[in-house]
Amino acid sequence: MQIAIAQLNQVLGDLRGNGAAILAATAEAERAGARLVVTPELSLCGYPPEDLLLRPAFLDACARELAALAAGVAHTPVVVGFPERDGASCYNALALLA
Repeated sequence: MQIAIAQLNQVLGDLRGNGAAILAATAEAERAGARLVVTPELSLCGYPPEDLLLRPAFLDACARELAALAAGVAHTPVVVGFPERDGASCYNALALLA
């Protein structure tokens, strides 16, 4: 099984641009024969998010962009790092989009 490690230079806070970069890396990995794509830690929101994680609107925007990104994944599963809110807590999480 070929696994692609996507080396991305994500922009902090550019959720839409980062999502597009993830999809572009996934398409490139598919063309190369990868069966799974793994992205870096917090690849959806950029790194390090620091005080942005204290803003509920930012976490909501991350959740919406993750859902949009999931809808754009067609063939090859992608592991995406993102911040996830659970009640009053926030976690460094990953999602398997397939």
